[in-house]
Amino acid sequence: MDLRALRYFVAVVRLASFTRAAEQLFVTQPTISKMIRSLEDSLGEPLLVRD
Repeated sequence: MDLRALRYFVAVVRLASFTRAAEQLFVTQPTISKMIRSLEDSLGEPLLVRD
């Protein structure tokens, strides 16, 4: 499990936004999405409800 992915996940949950989390972490929104998807795949469960 990647600690960076966990950090990204916490930021998304705290800010309730992939875009705002990306801005705060100085990465792109697709990077955030990819890392969270990877985290979900490694756990075998969805972690977020996406609109």
